[in-house]
Amino acid sequence: MEKTMTKNKPHFLLNILPGLLLCIAVMLGGIYGAELIGEGLKSAGLLSESSQTPISGIFVAIILGIMIRNLIGLSDVFVKGISFSMKYVLRAGIILLGLRLSLMEALKLGAFGVPLIIACISAGLFVTLFLAKKMNQSMRLATLIASGTSICGVTAIMATSPVIRAKENEISYAVANITLFGLTGMLVYPFLANFLFANDAVKAGLFLGTAIHDTAQVTGAALIYDQLFQTHQVVETATVTKLTRNLFIIAIIPFLSYLFFSKSKAHASQTEGKDHSLPKWYTFIPLFVIGFLILSILRTAGDATLDSTGSAFGLVAPDSWSSLYTNLSSFGTTYLLGIAMAGVGLSTNFKMFKGLGLKPFYIGFVAAIAVGLVSGSLVWLFGGLVQL
Repeated sequence: MEKTMTKNKPHFLLNILPGLLLCIAVMLGGIYGAELIGEGLKSAGLLSESSQTPISGIFVAIILGIMIRNLIGLSDVFVKGISFSMKYVLRAGIILLGLRLSLMEALKLGAFGVPLIIACISAGLFVTLFLAKKMNQSMRLATLIASGTSICGVTAIMATSPVIRAKENEISYAVANITLFGLTGMLVYPFLANFLFANDAVKAGLFLGTAIHDTAQVTGAALIYDQLFQTHQVVETATVTKLTRNLFIIAIIPFLSYLFFSKSKAHASQTEGKDHSLPKWYTFIPLFVIGFLILSILRTAGDATLDSTGSAFGLVAPDSWSSLYTNLSSFGTTYLLGIAMAGVGLSTNFKMFKGLGLKPFYIGFVAAIAVGLVSGSLVWLFGGLVQL
């Protein structure tokens, strides 16, 4: 038995290595491409010299992967490594993302900020699932779009996909959906935020943090706002709001998974006349979400002991603690998630979309608008009660 395992291990590594290396190369190309775009924006006078690029390296990596897959094509030798990246590298990245999110961040928003975020998340979920049912669309695809629209864009889609056993074309379509409307929001919403809340940086930051899908897109929108209207507090407010929103991935993924399987059970029972039992409740909570939660609690505990004793857990100096969680979370979000998203791009074949049509894009568009309207309305009414 041990000899068989020893023989199979090198064989497995050789199978995944070509695709994994390709994903790493595309990820690095995405980071470099995003920096080049940033330099171009600085040269055009749209960004100051001290600013970071507002374009996500992950977004550029997805686009590069799509171009390679559809313009050049891929040999079958890369398939297993790409699949490995989208499955296991992704999960490792999501777990490390937990270090970026302290539960203390939610407390900064107070008693009014968190309900506002919950309302915006609920709007995204309800509108997406309602429209999908009315338009007779795949509930699996609708679940992916709902998670991406309501929580944290592509990361939420990729975290939800293995739980509901999503197909590659559904994942790619949902990612394309969220990327398109999230990028549009990143470019348009800074101007809308200034129009609606020009004299209130907190309200503008709350709006950007709750109305735009992806974390990188929210950061990009806040940086654009800061550069155009010289209001740095918007960056801090939008970031805190979005990180707090991201924390809900812990609850929303199990919730959406339960909804999906319960609806699937009801549909199967009606069409086949059989009793299809739901999976066990604990299968709705993936291990990587538990890992995410554990590291988030670890980060929160470290921050709390830092405030009370002057060192994290009474052992780690403030600078060392900050460096530790920043470097680890950055490695997860920049490199591991970048590798996984490169895999998404490389697995996105436009031929996949032929059978899905444009209706899911209509759903994603209406859901994005609905979240923006709910966010803008609630921030207008209650945003003044939030103090940072």
